[in-house]
Amino acid sequence: MTALPGWPATLAEGPVGLRPHRIRDARAWSDVRLANEEWLARWEPTSMRPWADRHRVSDYYELYRSLRRGVRLGQIMPFVVTYEDQFVGQLTLGNIVRGAFCSAYAGYWVDGRLAGHGIIPTALAMAVDFSFAHAALHRIEVNIRPENTSSRRVVEKLGFRQEGFHPRYLHIDGGWRDHVGYALTVEDVAPAGLLARWRAARSDRPTGADSEQSSR
Repeated sequence: MTALPGWPATLAEGPVGLRPHRIRDARAWSDVRLANEEWLARWEPTSMRPWADRHRVSDYYELYRSLRRGVRLGQIMPFVVTYEDQFVGQLTLGNIVRGAFCSAYAGYWVDGRLAGHGIIPTALAMAVDFSFAHAALHRIEVNIRPENTSSRRVVEKLGFRQEGFHPRYLHIDGGWRDHVGYALTVEDVAPAGLLARWRAARSDRPTGADSEQSSR
């Protein structure tokens, strides 16, 4: 068994896709991040650098190297989120722990101009199914700020279980922020998988009812 069973992986459901990062994603990553400061900045880890200074094309190359190091160490599975084959966000299964735990944390963000298209719920459902069926994980956790109602709706409509409240959990947007903890285990989605659950849920929802946001 490799450090990351099943990796690299490319997944798709309709117009939504997940794939590994590419070096040539630099311009698209920079353009999307720069266009989404108002949408994303309040949910991002604290930084002393202004938004524009840390989202230049050249900054992507260090991110890319960091992601590749994490993959080699078996610590992360980082995906680009695509919509109609265009770069629109990122979803990472990180802090992977093997042994008796076999768990990871999911983090994600999407271009706010495409919010409401069900992109992140679809992407997260695909990533969870992949992690359980191919990557030998047993549990996926997501931690979200209580006031981030859009992101909380993503996990709640997918059936993630709310398991706890974490005071002053992460330093986000200039301060230590509380987070709500959600989780799923493989038993929760067996035998059909999470994507099948999401397909069924979407068939009962009116068009445009989906909402999504960064996970923090």
